[in-house]
Amino acid sequence: MNIPFDPASLSLPRRHFIGGDWLEGDEALELTRPSDGRAIGAIPIADASVVDHAVTTAARAQRASGWGSCQPRDRTRALQRWADLIEAHADELAALEAVASTRLISQIPGIDIAITAEQIRFFAEMADKEGGALVPTRDDQLGMIMDEPYGVVGAITPWNFPISMAGWKLAPALAAGNAVVLKPSEMTPFATLRMAELSVQAGIPPGLVNVVLGDGRVTGTALTGHAGIGKVSFTGSTLAGSAIMENVARSGVKPMTLELGGKSPQIVFADADLDLAARCIAGSIMFNAGQACVAGSRVIVEKCIAEALTDRLLPLMRPQNPGPSWLASTGYSPAISATQRDRIDSIVQAAIAEGAEVLCGGTPLEREGFFYKPTILGAVTSDNPAVTEEIFGPVLTIQGFTTEEEALALADHPTYGLAAGVFTRDLARAIRVTRTLQAGTVWVNRYGRSRDHILPTGGYKASGIGKDLGREAYHANRRTKSVLIDI
Repeated sequence: MNIPFDPASLSLPRRHFIGGDWLEGDEALELTRPSDGRAIGAIPIADASVVDHAVTTAARAQRASGWGSCQPRDRTRALQRWADLIEAHADELAALEAVASTRLISQIPGIDIAITAEQIRFFAEMADKEGGALVPTRDDQLGMIMDEPYGVVGAITPWNFPISMAGWKLAPALAAGNAVVLKPSEMTPFATLRMAELSVQAGIPPGLVNVVLGDGRVTGTALTGHAGIGKVSFTGSTLAGSAIMENVARSGVKPMTLELGGKSPQIVFADADLDLAARCIAGSIMFNAGQACVAGSRVIVEKCIAEALTDRLLPLMRPQNPGPSWLASTGYSPAISATQRDRIDSIVQAAIAEGAEVLCGGTPLEREGFFYKPTILGAVTSDNPAVTEEIFGPVLTIQGFTTEEEALALADHPTYGLAAGVFTRDLARAIRVTRTLQAGTVWVNRYGRSRDHILPTGGYKASGIGKDLGREAYHANRRTKSVLIDI
């Protein structure tokens, strides 16, 4: 398929993928393209019976295939072939991703799909390198810690980075020997479905990768509460994560990995490289129109350089070629839906009503689709809605400080602790501040993840439990058994 493409030319998968086969369902959820607001058809909602069929199929396939007990290198080879196929079908997957999401066709092959393939290969290589251990006991005893897969992992992914988030969930679970039942966001399911189909072509046994379509209320509840699910992995809002915890508690006890909301600070000290800081700050909130859980939406700047930093930020906060996500010339993403665009605006207007000063933006873009102007709000207090609420849009707030202690106090959000950025040339200060910040990830003189998949990601406070990526994600998909043998 050529890029760019005509969205009307796409044949979109609209069925559940269970046991290596497509399963029809009544089309109940209407989908809309965020780039132009046009309807693109409907998908089914998996009810409890469909979810039960998927979980039962996954458990049967995991046992019958010997996936969890085979030579680990066999899992490695199958996952590597899957990564190769994902790269080989990059254009097709990019089109399926771009048509209904906020991700731009110009970015998906080189960022989303490339990273997804890298992540799969990273976890594939862990399959035969991480395992149990002999532990010190008395000389007449043998102490061991064995580890084994859970069986079936239930995963739910968000709409903002659909295919790469699917890679986050699927790769470590499969490498660790599990089967997976995955529910993608109901707004952006298409590339994930094709990715699942490619897993079978790669030689991963049918039934190990299953995708059920539907919403959180029906499908998500049935999946996370199913007795056959050994572990839950979710990325999304803190509110949804709390609901999942409650649902799991009602139906039993099982481990969870939850990567949830964020309201991440970026602290800029007077000795920082201001040009670098401005580029990183603007990039973090302009990328995907601020629709990222780690978006650095709170700028906390030393007062003596606040004006200089703002002057550098303003020209960078201009939407570059907003337009359809399927055109190569488009450089600025829409909000995912009219509801999300209106929510962004409602928080901005509430912030203004409580004294925020609009330095740029502050209103929706008047064009086809669900676009919002990149916005900077100054003169905000810590209790302003734009500071307290996760906006999930292209909105920055600016607060000033005079001392390091004041900067850290402003950075410490009462609810979230997902990520933070620090800009300074003083290494001692950077380490000192990093130790104090209540965040699961801290970037210094940069902002955003690299392709070092060995670095885990996850939050403090209400930003989550457990870690994605890194060794931690692999081990989170294995359970341990202690063994003591008298010799």
